[in-house]
Amino acid sequence: MRIVLCFPVLDKHIKQIQEAAPDAEIVNAGQERIDELLPTADIFIGHAKVPVDWDRVLRANRLQWIQSSAAGLDHCLVPGVIASNIPVSSASGLFAPQVAEQTFALLFGLLRQLPLFLRAAAKRDFTRLPTDDLRGKTVGIVGLGGNGRMISRMLAPWNVRILATDYYPVEKPSEIEELWPHDRLDDLLAASDIVILTLPLNSDTEGLIDAARLAEMPRGSYMINVARGAVIVESALVEALASGQIAGAGLDVTEVEPLSESSLLWDDPKVIITPHVGAQSERRVDDTVNLACVNLRRYLAGKEPYNLVDKRLGFPHPSVVYR
Repeated sequence: MRIVLCFPVLDKHIKQIQEAAPDAEIVNAGQERIDELLPTADIFIGHAKVPVDWDRVLRANRLQWIQSSAAGLDHCLVPGVIASNIPVSSASGLFAPQVAEQTFALLFGLLRQLPLFLRAAAKRDFTRLPTDDLRGKTVGIVGLGGNGRMISRMLAPWNVRILATDYYPVEKPSEIEELWPHDRLDDLLAASDIVILTLPLNSDTEGLIDAARLAEMPRGSYMINVARGAVIVESALVEALASGQIAGAGLDVTEVEPLSESSLLWDDPKVIITPHVGAQSERRVDDTVNLACVNLRRYLAGKEPYNLVDKRLGFPHPSVVYR
């Protein structure tokens, strides 16, 4: 059995994976060789950030299981993989604390007008400007997976009203006032002063937040996206910011990454942009390897891995999420 890796592992991590699968050959392909070596894999652990010829992988007819090192699976859930019998498991919820912290950084930066203050500081301008408050707001979370649930727990002490939508509206956390099915997104948008996107990218969610949906939000509301950039129609967001319909946007992800140098978002003082770092952490690789090893042992013992996803949807049912 050959296990091909494609994420930034160290020697200690490779040793740990080898201990979980002592009879396997471990190959660390990295981004440089993943397209070449993936067709030779029985098991793939990682996240290919470079183009991969998935048709060639499928023709090799060798790959038995994909363990993603990311929560989002748009890097591997191509039509051929979705139609195949290859099971795919994700890192859903594994980086929820980091994503929640990133969400708060973006949110408080907008509410406390940090883009304006930083611009003023660069000019040695010490002028007071109005700011906004989190307390008393209604916050809508779109996608209540591991990230959304962690964000809701961290929001709870701030005296906010929390609404959420999810494809699986089950196990409502006590801090959430209403948990609605995903088809009530319009109700959530209309009721929310702050909307936080934590849903996966798939054929149903691409372009989900368009001009019409931005117009449903209360004028002067805020948008935070720590999901995938293509969930928002970027040109519509630019227009909503320019008109004042949206008071501010915190974006850890953009429709195209890296964001084009010509994008109007860069210079908008109502926007905070970070380069898709929400899941970053000093412990990220350690945590990923720990999950991979737990799932490797389960897989080799004939048990279903944690975080096994519905490939059509791109995320797991809450009952199988690793905790």
